[in-house]
Amino acid sequence: MRISLQLPYFKFEGGTPAIAPKVRAVAQAAEEADFYSMWVMDHFFQLGMWLGPAEDPMLECYSTLNFLAGITTKLKLGALVTGVIYRYPAQLVNSVTTLDVLSEGRAYFGIGAAWYEEEATSLGIPYPDTKTRFEILEETLRYTHQMWDEDNNGAFEGKHIQATATINHPQPMSQPRPPIMIGGMGEKKTLKYVAQYADACNLFGGAGLETLQHKLDVLKGHCEDVGRDYDEIEKTAIATTEIGIGNQTADDIIEQCKSLASIGISHVIYNHQGYDAILDTIETMGKDVVPAVAEL
Repeated sequence: MRISLQLPYFKFEGGTPAIAPKVRAVAQAAEEADFYSMWVMDHFFQLGMWLGPAEDPMLECYSTLNFLAGITTKLKLGALVTGVIYRYPAQLVNSVTTLDVLSEGRAYFGIGAAWYEEEATSLGIPYPDTKTRFEILEETLRYTHQMWDEDNNGAFEGKHIQATATINHPQPMSQPRPPIMIGGMGEKKTLKYVAQYADACNLFGGAGLETLQHKLDVLKGHCEDVGRDYDEIEKTAIATTEIGIGNQTADDIIEQCKSLASIGISHVIYNHQGYDAILDTIETMGKDVVPAVAEL
């Protein structure tokens, strides 16, 4: 099993001057601890009731990921996950391509339909209805496949996306492309799009094994419908560790990983809400958890 880190906040003791050194220290500690990948959210506001008020610091994700690319050598890097409404498709694909080239093939492309309406409307970003956002998501996925096909630079004609050419040079270092991860657990569209267009899904680890098993069964059904090999899709989950700030221990995390592995999850991405305790948590996870679950 792969163990990874999501950094969902940038509020550190010392304020703004502390952000760059702290992010650098976190990334380098995660790499030293043999974490597989590192992720940041694609948001402009903090997530309200979950992680802090909207006014808390939040960095633009692709600038941050490129910063991480320059200070690490092994960690895979990605957004968990990009809201499809935040950037024009050509700009988004070029951003992920740039990350992949500058990291020498370490990019993931995490994407979803977006959900944070207050954030979008507050900043003047158009926020279409749910049906439209999922239409845009599917077209963006098709558009991405075309942009990352060097032999198919022609026009793209969709309901929401039109382009006279899909030129994208350089192409990514990752071949055949950076892995596409779709975040979310919607059964009718999200998991269907995973089967049709993606290389990985990302589910909510706290949803419970029964729910997660059901979602994976739904994904398997969609794969059968489109003739996709279910086993070639990477099954990931996002979870939270409270090591160092609560009663949770490394053994608790190991048991959680074993449970998730039992239903086919092979990659768990942990976030940590302890702010300045995160370096100690990374060290503990690297010493006690990463090697213990490596063979799951």
